[in-house]
Formats: sequence, C-alpha cells, structure tokens
Amino acid sequence: MTERSGIIAAGNMLVDHVHQIVQWPQRGWLAEIVHSERSTGGAPLNVLLTLAKMHVGLPLQAVGLVGDDHDGDYIMAMLDQYHVNRQHVHRTTFAPTSMSQVMTDPSGQRTFFHSPGANRLLDLPAFDRLETSFKIFHLGYLLLLDSLDMEDAEYGTRSARLLAMMSLQGYETSLDLVSRQGDPRYRPMVLPALRWLDYLVINELEAGEFSGLDIRHANGAPHVENIAQAATLLLESGVKQRVVIHCPEGAWGIERGGEGTWVPSFMLAQEEIVGSVGAGDAFCAGILYGCHEKWPLVDSLKLAHACARANLLCANAIDGAKTLTELQSFISERS
Repeated sequence: MTERSGIIAAGNMLVDHVHQIVQWPQRGWLAEIVHSERSTGGAPLNVLLTLAKMHVGLPLQAVGLVGDDHDGDYIMAMLDQYHVNRQHVHRTTFAPTSMSQVMTDPSGQRTFFHSPGANRLLDLPAFDRLETSFKIFHLGYLLLLDSLDMEDAEYGTRSARLLAMMSLQGYETSLDLVSRQGDPRYRPMVLPALRWLDYLVINELEAGEFSGLDIRHANGAPHVENIAQAATLLLESGVKQRVVIHCPEGAWGIERGGEGTWVPSFMLAQEEIVGSVGAGDAFCAGILYGCHEKWPLVDSLKLAHACARANLLCANAIDGAKTLTELQSFISERS
C-alpha cells in the first residue's frame, strides 16, 4: 500500500480587506486608514498558502465554498498561483464570498468585522469524494461554520460527524477553533469532536474558554501551569496524538503517553510587528508539517514559532511566509 502524503485543509474561506489605522477610535469618532490591501483569509487558505510558500513539496488540497463574485475569483486565482488543488472548492450563487474588514492598529493588534457569507452553507456533501491518498485533514474554524456547527443526533455535531468520517477513511485529523470570548457553545461544540482528532492546535484564549482556567496571571504573564493543565484536559477528553496551546510568549505541547513541554517564541519587539492576521494559522501550518513528517514535538514547535514570527512581519496572512530552508536557517541561528 502506498504511503499517504499531503494535507487537505477545509472550512472558512474568505477575503481579508486589511486596513492599517492610526489609532482605534472612540465610539462615534473617525480614525484614518493609512494603508489598505486585500488578501485571502481563513484557516484552509492561510495554512495551505503558508505551506505552499514553504516549498515543502507536499500535495495540497483546499475544500470550501465561495460566492460567484470578485472575491471568489480572487480566492480561486490565489489557489492556482500557488498550485493548490481547488477541485473541491465549489461556488454558489446563494451567498457572497465570506469577507472580513480587518483593522490593524500601530501595535499590530487586529480587530475583525466579519461577514460569514458562503461559509454558512458549507456542509457534509462537499466532503463526499475527497482524495484518499492525502495524509492529514485539517478543519477550521469550528464555531464559524453554521451548517457544520449544527447538532447531530449520533455524533453530537455535524462537524464531529465529518471528522469521524475522515478519521474512519484513514486521514489523520486536525481542528482549529475561532476565538470567541464568553461563547457558551465552546464545550458542547468542541467536546464531541475531540475523540475523532489526532491533532488540536489552539491559542490560549480558546484553551481558557474550553477549560475555564485562568490562562494568564494577574500581571499578564502566561500561566504555564494552567496552560499545561488545559492541554492535558483536552488530551484526556479524546485527542489521540498531540495537543498544542500557543500564545505570543510561547507554546505548550503534549503528546499522548508523553511529557508536556513549553517552547518559548522567537519574540519580536513591538515596533517590528506589522500585523498578526493569520499568525495562528501560520503557527498551525508549522505544526502540521512537523506532524506530517513525524518530527519530534519540540522541533515541530520551533518550526511553528518561526512560521508565526515570519507572519508578524507583514500586514496580511500570507506575504510573510518563508521557505522551509529559510525557516530552518533562522531556527539554527537562534538555537
């Protein structure tokens, strides 16, 4: 039997209209936009285009739904430009392509105004005839895919049914969430999916929402002990291989049957950060590549941090991505 190879990424596909602003205005007041640009966004596009720019040589495939409009044309053109298979990216006339207006302040912090559009309609039939030669199936973002977020009598949620279907077809499965503070759906939406997951890569905000633990100390520093506890809780709740929880200062990773480890980030000075749109997806791309190639957990975390750091140096989710050779050289210099 031929060894499976390649990564499928599915879920939210959108166009980010990224604006750099002078300052965040008080309600009712004006803030000047000093620069605007358009880029693809959402978990599958950010992960796949980062991997494509890494020149890793893996087959890459996207699965999603976009509108029959200019933003949809743009997404299709970007997938073609980076040689990502778009056979399963379908188009609809029933909704526009999803988009976000992203406001990035001088610190690099971003605020999203999001229109779900066609992503609301993405559902199980879109996944019926995928290539079974691929190794990893990544889905994102849970809690932003209305049809897949619906309840399912047998599996709990339709997304859990999808991940079960992919797992039973032999894919290694991965999931990403969306950061939504105070959303009561976190546990009931996430728990049913965990038993069908090989990999879970989330940020500290999402880990805090799921676990109910304080993820930061009163002084703002990451509470590593609680981050570790949240990761262990997720592993005990069903994740089969690896759980990774990342934050700007570092990441905690744990493997089933192994000890957890904290790997600090390659920190940037605040003035070096241009934008953080897609930084979490860039981090995830590094983890998924490490998982695909069976790298040790620490090496995977270092690569993920290097991917995220490169992302922070540009305003949008893709332009900062580096080749694997460049990333490994950077890691060697810092080790």
